[in-house]
Amino acid sequence: MARRIRAMPSAVRLREDYSAEALRALARRSKDVNQSRRLLSLAAVRDGMDRGGAAKIGGMDRQTLRDWVHRFNAGDLIDNWTAGPKPRLSEEQRAQFAQIVEAGPDREKDGVVRWRRIDLKRVIAERFGVDFHPRYVGKLLKKLGFSHMSARPRHPAQDERIVEAFKKTSRAR
Repeated sequence: MARRIRAMPSAVRLREDYSAEALRALARRSKDVNQSRRLLSLAAVRDGMDRGGAAKIGGMDRQTLRDWVHRFNAGDLIDNWTAGPKPRLSEEQRAQFAQIVEAGPDREKDGVVRWRRIDLKRVIAERFGVDFHPRYVGKLLKKLGFSHMSARPRHPAQDERIVEAFKKTSRAR
């Protein structure tokens, strides 16, 4: 009866340009917890720990660690940082939007007496051709330095002279 010989898996080699100390330093500086875990596992591999033990440090299995070693060797684990998705409004458009919010609505043109997020969503779509969710309009306002403040209600036909005259004729308590 012939014995089947099982082939041993070949070890995956870690790239040589990072020492274990350098990988641990990168893990400390990283703001992403998952990346820190992976880097600490890779540092353990660099120190000579077996793949199972190093994977346990990072909370993953051996195969996942092997996949991360391949990604690290390809340069995808550290060197490929992106700033996230490209903003849908340019800096110039954001500045214009901030001016629109600061100036307030024109009752005749905009049809409202105060800005709401849904109104600003419509203005952004008309002026810049970008459709945001009303919740994101609130986040955009916060990014631009605006805070939620409700103005005291004021009737559009209110006459300031009458209000001032009423204040002057009212007796003090």
